Amino acid sequence: MIEVHDATKVYRRGRTEVRALGLARLSVPKGQFLSVMGASGSGKSTLLNLLGALDVPTSGSITIEGKELARLSDDELSRFRRERLGYIFQFFNLLPTLSAEENVVLPMLLAGKSRGEVLPKAHALLERVGLKGRHHHRPDELSGGEMQRVAIARALLGEPALLLADEPTGNLDSKTGAEVLKLIREATRERNLTVVMVTHDPKAAEVGDRLVRLADGAIVGDERLTSAAA
Repeated sequence: MIEVHDATKVYRRGRTEVRALGLARLSVPKGQFLSVMGASGSGKSTLLNLLGALDVPTSGSITIEGKELARLSDDELSRFRRERLGYIFQFFNLLPTLSAEENVVLPMLLAGKSRGEVLPKAHALLERVGLKGRHHHRPDELSGGEMQRVAIARALLGEPALLLADEPTGNLDSKTGAEVLKLIREATRERNLTVVMVTHDPKAAEVGDRLVRLADGAIVGDERLTSAAA
């Protein structure tokens, strides 16, 4: 599913070069839930941006579903992000003036889908994540956990192959965070999704099948997690 080979990312700050990432190899098979941990500045966000086709490596290659991202045109990258990727963010990224269902369907409407095509699926997803009867509530009428559930439904509506989660429990209390992680875990199994989740929380990381630890842009730990099977 994901193959990373000799991928580096170097940023320039004036005359100084900052090496944000340097991965010799990372392979993630289809259907795996990969947790990524590391201190601030370890390269977690850089890796997520590269996997999400929001940035390109300075050198090396990143291949997802057999497509090397650096070789895709801007239009192809936009289509890849729209059709194959789902995103869940720490701060939800919901539009405050739109209802839950409108936030869920907006990306698909912008992609040219009709409301009649996507609304039934959106309603089913909102009910699946525990928001039955909350379709028409705006973000300011929802709790943090409910907003993250809306974000999960939005991420799943396009039926992505790869789900990228950036600190999805960072703004939630421990109980609500555990519920959100359970939803992501269940979606992975039900849809055979590949998930890459960046987190600072060791408890959250344990939900995955595998844990990769980063330090100074490099992998310093890679272990299979047994608790995820429970």
